[in-house]
Amino acid sequence: MPCPTDLPETFIALRPDLIRLARRIADNETEAQDLVQEVLLRLWRRQDEVRRIADPRAYARAALRNLYRQSLRRAPMLGLDAAEEPAIEPDVFAVLALSDLERAITQLPNDQAQLIRLVATGESSPRRLALRTGLPAGTVMSRLARARAGLREELGLAPGAPVSALM
Repeated sequence: MPCPTDLPETFIALRPDLIRLARRIADNETEAQDLVQEVLLRLWRRQDEVRRIADPRAYARAALRNLYRQSLRRAPMLGLDAAEEPAIEPDVFAVLALSDLERAITQLPNDQAQLIRLVATGESSPRRLALRTGLPAGTVMSRLARARAGLREELGLAPGAPVSALM
């Protein structure tokens, strides 16, 4: 990512990532494009603040999600008798977060991804993971720490942020 002082280049670099995210959460391509355009315009208007942001990608992704959620709240509400079913499935954001997480896991080195997948299946004891993989417990713990740090970075979370921050 270019230096935050090169804002036009930073915004150009952010656009493809924002488009992918918007396409996953928006109802259609037009809405996705509108969301991305609005986020980039808002960032442009706040150039001085954006220059001080350590991770513009994470900030822009969060801004896009927030803008989408705001649009849902502003949408006209139907009466309970007029709505056949919810417009958005209740767990759509959890499903999107899991999709983002799975994509991020595939970006990890294989040794780290293997351990994270074992943890995801319920194996959380470093000693048991070490026995299962044949690695020393210290190696397991350090690889898990690097994997978690990599996932936080890839998902735009703050260092040490809990998993619940994905939602």
